Amino acid sequence: MTRALTALAALGAGATLLLGACDRGAERSGGGKSITVVIAEYSKDHTKPFWQGLSEQYTKQGGVKVDLRIIDWNSIDQQVSTMIQSNQPPDVLNLNSFSSYAKDQLLYPADDVLSPKTRDDFIGAFARGGEYQGKLYGFPILSSARAFFYNKDLFARAGLAGPPKTWDEFAQAARKVQALGGGVIGYALPLGPEEAQAEWAIWMWNNGGDWKSGDAWAINSDKNVQTLRFLADLANRHRVTQINPGKTNRTDGAFQLFKDGKVGMVMGFSPLAAQLDTEKKVSYGVAEMPTALGQAVTLGVEDYLMAFKKPGNQDAVKRFLDLYYQPENIIRWITAEGFLPVTKSGLQPMSSNAKLKPYLDALPNARLAPTTDPAWDRVKLDVQQNIGLAVQPGGDPKQVLDQLQKNAVAAAGSR
Repeated sequence: MTRALTALAALGAGATLLLGACDRGAERSGGGKSITVVIAEYSKDHTKPFWQGLSEQYTKQGGVKVDLRIIDWNSIDQQVSTMIQSNQPPDVLNLNSFSSYAKDQLLYPADDVLSPKTRDDFIGAFARGGEYQGKLYGFPILSSARAFFYNKDLFARAGLAGPPKTWDEFAQAARKVQALGGGVIGYALPLGPEEAQAEWAIWMWNNGGDWKSGDAWAINSDKNVQTLRFLADLANRHRVTQINPGKTNRTDGAFQLFKDGKVGMVMGFSPLAAQLDTEKKVSYGVAEMPTALGQAVTLGVEDYLMAFKKPGNQDAVKRFLDLYYQPENIIRWITAEGFLPVTKSGLQPMSSNAKLKPYLDALPNARLAPTTDPAWDRVKLDVQQNIGLAVQPGGDPKQVLDQLQKNAVAAAGSR
């Protein structure tokens, strides 16, 4: 079990201690002098400048200072779990999971910290994705849908007329691109710890598998074992991926290889397209995911803001959240990062952007991770840290999935 997983395992036991210990930090972060805001880093160019500017605006309006911490996705889960275990949670947190904190009664529900106008502005599907036991605790901050990117120049050189639609076509395309030589890679497979659960989910769903069957975890189902063996074969038998896919991250690994023109295919999203359009080094196309099914499935991603309960911090947190959710602020943030809207007020102006059309079109067939399950935080961390072992030389996909399943059942039973 990783240190991050161990920290999260201690979360439930420490919840009562946390609430009692918060009195000591009330003056610092909850008593009206300052609040701590932790934000995940989506990009080097936009994340920090936006949140710094918003924090300065907030302080000017009400005099409350913001201890702003921008943390990269590779380490945010571990750092946040350490903060909570140490009884020093942030006042406002941006993350892609929330329900374990809601279950442990650490969070304010929306009624306590969001104005009715803000709550009513959320697109219904995204609001439902942030609910736990019928109450909204995970406030949608942005959304995205994944799409299939391919390098048009490499496809032309390999004699490929267009993007693959089936897994057989995908494997053939990867082999043809790889055969170009000169360091060219057929497919960039990121199963490193940054976001392995997202890459895995897309392949899993497009073979008819899923995280759960009803209320029970089904990570080691026959379909999922078949899918992971397919990915392991890409890496080790066909050798059409980059070296060491089990340790390759998405942003600084797979995406960077594609932006450098070295990769034929990669799973991407709208911010990657925005970077490619800015750099203008790669001629690329965007298509549906290759699938072993009749209808391609993609991953829809919804990230959240959440507010931790601390003595005396409710009003300060409410004012900060309502400032962010003012239409001019949230639309500016989502547009700068290249994501999709989560509010009704943002849907119309952003849907007119032709560059976003492939991702907006993909949303009807998008599926979400089981973030409303309190065990998801631990399951996600376990998958991020360990599923890449299956595609290492000598890795055993079934053994890896069996262990992930065992850990998921244990996590569900301990909550």
